This record gives sequence, structure tokens and C-alpha cells, in this order.
Amino acid sequence: MHELAFLSAVELLEGFRQKAFSPVEVTRACLGQIDRDAPSLNAFVHVDADAALASARASEARWHRGAPAGALDGVPVTIKDLILTRGVPTRRGSKTIDPNGPWDLDAPVTARLREAHSVILGKTSTPEMGWKAVTDSPLTGVARNPWNPAMTPGGSSGGAGIAAATGMGALHVGTDGGGSIRIPASFCGIFGLKPSFGRVPAWPLSPTGTVAHLGPMTRTVADAALMLNTISRPDTRDWHSLPYDPRDYLAGLDDGIAGARIAWSPALGRFDVEADVADVVARAVRVFTELGAAVEQVDPALPDVHAIFRTHWWIGCYNAVRALPAEKRALLDPRLASVVDEGSRITVDEYLNAIAARGSLGAAMREFHTRYDFLITPTVAVSPFTAGHLAPESMGDVGSDWTRWASFSYPFNLTQQPAATVPCGVTPSGLPVGLQIVGAMHDDRGVLRAARAFERAQPWHGSYVRRTA
Repeated sequence: MHELAFLSAVELLEGFRQKAFSPVEVTRACLGQIDRDAPSLNAFVHVDADAALASARASEARWHRGAPAGALDGVPVTIKDLILTRGVPTRRGSKTIDPNGPWDLDAPVTARLREAHSVILGKTSTPEMGWKAVTDSPLTGVARNPWNPAMTPGGSSGGAGIAAATGMGALHVGTDGGGSIRIPASFCGIFGLKPSFGRVPAWPLSPTGTVAHLGPMTRTVADAALMLNTISRPDTRDWHSLPYDPRDYLAGLDDGIAGARIAWSPALGRFDVEADVADVVARAVRVFTELGAAVEQVDPALPDVHAIFRTHWWIGCYNAVRALPAEKRALLDPRLASVVDEGSRITVDEYLNAIAARGSLGAAMREFHTRYDFLITPTVAVSPFTAGHLAPESMGDVGSDWTRWASFSYPFNLTQQPAATVPCGVTPSGLPVGLQIVGAMHDDRGVLRAARAFERAQPWHGSYVRRTA
């Protein structure tokens, strides 16, 4: 049963076809992992075992008839608790939201997963309103890293990262407004993809606006491609969404990257990286040369992306709570309240300047990708640090500014490009390190293909299973 929980979604679907095991057995295995690890790691906000098992029994009956009804029929999934899910409160990690609802609507990504007849296990934990890159909140407390519970899993999709790493489902929905898929994926040793903005329809639009993406968090690249086939399907409620691309993201996934032009940037020209992280990623980059790609060390000429992003994000946080009455605001995470206050004081001129600077950055990266197919960097400048803290202790007091250590992720939220993280090794203390692959706008397929090539050359999935079996 333990092993069933760690099979990939691709393997699960094949097992269902062969009648080697059933969706009920798999769901029970995942619920067993949740019972074992979720309380101590704080991965979930809500688990509905009865509903999940009922869904699994219906799927089992369809498979026994040889008539599966959807592309993910019987595959266990989780939804981040920023995303509307019919019949379940979406608390957003906040005491300011009434759990009594009504909760009668699915967001597009939830609707697509239901239509594919996946088994929804529950909702994963997030910091309040998803405002920071670690996962703790006034509502649910502190989430912990499965590799070392004293450390943070990252955020804001920290619950999803924990769930993927520990076999609490095969497929997991994350959101990423400044690294919130890639940071916890890196810290938890899994794969995460932030697709091109608009690839996965979103509704309602995030309060942080057009920097926020939705995407898959999985243990394998192929599972992310499989999941993207479903969650990228269209929804008219999102007027930002891209035209639907009906091609199969699994097609050509194993074609390799021979001849690809890769820019390797160990620091993006301006950021400090922990020595242990830098060493692991630098060794991993050599794999791309061995795979036949042309790798050149080069730094894009980035402006002060910290200032640009901070303006957009701080205003977004203000937007998320600006309608709350004073008695509700008093319930906020104090550091979020500080960000909200700062965001309220950003002037129109400052915001317009940040919008213009963002446009210039996006144009510069589009020009950059006329010369390079992919940009490779560390995913995060630091390794996982103490849980319950906003930043590594070595950085001192950063106030509320988590962006000081997450500097490799949010530039590509500003530019809206696809970016993935793939596990590439561990630090001397045994904590996972991620390698980031950034592609040209709309080249989600290329990013998946490059990540899959690396994964095949330097296999990783299963490492956590061996540690905990």
C-alpha cells in the first residue's frame, strides 16, 4: 500500500488498465500517507476521506467495465486552499473568511479535474492569502519540510509540496505569483511547473493580478505534462487565458534537447547564492552539455527586478484585503498587515513606473530568447531554513520582505514566461536543491522537454520513497 501511494499518475493509469490494482486501493494508500504524515507536517487544511473513497469506488466500477470516463479517472489529486472547490470552504489561510460559505462554485482548474474524474483528496495549506514564500498562517499554523521537519517546505504552495513528496496524492495544484510553485517544489524535492501566464485558466483572477499563475506540482515531469493536458482546457470565465492548445503535452516529451541553445546564469548577474546550493546546481548544469545542448554561461541584463516586483506584489496584497472592515484586519498575520499598509501608500506614479519597467523587462527577455532556447539558474538562492521564519537566520531581520531570498523566481512572474524546477541534488546537510529551467513565452512544451531530458539523465523520483519506506 505504501508503494501504491508513490506511483506516478502515468503508472497508476496503466495499472488501472491492467487491473493490477484499483482506484480504491490507491486512494486508501494516499489517505494512509495523509493519516501518517499530514498532521505533523501540516500539509492539509481539509481532507474528506469519505468523499474521496466514494469517488474512487465510482472510478473503480468504470475501470472494471473497461469504460474510464476521463483522462485522470481515479488518480488522486489535491487542490491548494486558495482555489475555489465546490462543497469545501476556501479559507486562504485566513481567519477573516467565513467557513460557512456558500461554497457552491469550482474554479476552472478544479472543474477540469472533476470532469477528468480524478479523486480529490482535500485542500493543501498555504500562508494567509498566499502572500509569502513560506507556509504558515494564523489559521493553520506552521507547515514543515518532509526531509527535515525543523525546516520550512517553502511556499506559498507548501502544503502541495509536502503532499507530493510524501505520497499524499499523485497530482497537486499550486499557484505561483512570485515563486510559489517553484520554491516549495525545490525545497521538497519534487517537480514544479509555472506555465506561461494564461495557459491554465484562472477565476477569480488573483488579487495580485497578472503575475499569478496556476500549475502542476508532481513527482515526475511526465505527470506534470499529463496534468497540464487537463487543467489547461478552456474556461470562458478567464478573459486573460491563452487560446486553447489541444496538442498532447506528453507527445515528444522524450525527444531530448540535442542542439538546444542554453544560457546558464549562476546568479542572474546580481544575486548572492549559498555556496552549497551553487555547487549542486553548477554540477547539474554539466548534464545539459552531455545531452548535446550548447551551454554558455551568460547573465541577462536585468534591471532592479526586486523593486519592480515588490511594487506589484505589495499592491496586490493590499488589494486582497482592502475591503475588510477594521475588526477583520485585526485578525491578519501581522507581517501581512505590514505589507498591506506599505502597499496602501504606494503612489500612482510609483505603480505606473513599475508597470513600465515590467514591460521593458518582458521585452528584454523576449529578445534574449531569440538567442537562447532556455535560461538555467538555481531555483532558490538558499536551502530550506528554519520553519516558522520568513527568511534564513543568516540574513537577519528582513521585516516582511521575503523577496530578498526568492530572487530567482519572481522575475519570470513579471515576464509571464514558463519556468520549471527539477530536483538536481542535495546539500551536504541532506536537503533538496532545485534547478530552474526558463523558456521563451508560450514554450511550455520546450520547458517540459528540457526538464524531462534532465530527469532521465539524472533520475531523482523515488529518492524520498527510499528514505521513508
